[in-house]
Amino acid sequence: MGTSLRPAHTDFPAPQMPDRDHADCRGVASILARVGDKWSVFVIMMLSDGPKRFNELKRMINGISQRMLTLTLRGLERDGLVTRTIFPTIPPRVDYELTDLGRGLQQPVMALGLWAKEHQAQIAAARTRFDERNDT
Repeated sequence: MGTSLRPAHTDFPAPQMPDRDHADCRGVASILARVGDKWSVFVIMMLSDGPKRFNELKRMINGISQRMLTLTLRGLERDGLVTRTIFPTIPPRVDYELTDLGRGLQQPVMALGLWAKEHQAQIAAARTRFDERNDT
């Protein structure tokens, strides 16, 4: 008598696989597109130790254009991850800071950044091997 490993024969309930067109999948995909975007990851990492001004962020994030930083900050603000505070000074001062929701992303984003840093050489080597095999 064999043992079946089909979900119906285990003690664990078989998970329901969501329909690809299901609204929850689209919603999750939309959120992951925002928080998984490379510039969003960098902004969240840079704001993890407190509020920053626009130009301060721009100097800290190598390679980001003014337009891309503006779009990224607006998107993060729209999603409730970043708050924008305008101080009535001359010239006006604007600070960007993570919200409670945004601070909840710090740990996973920092873990992802650390993983990428630790595995950078391995990924580069894998890319080189792949490219060498696939050059025609």
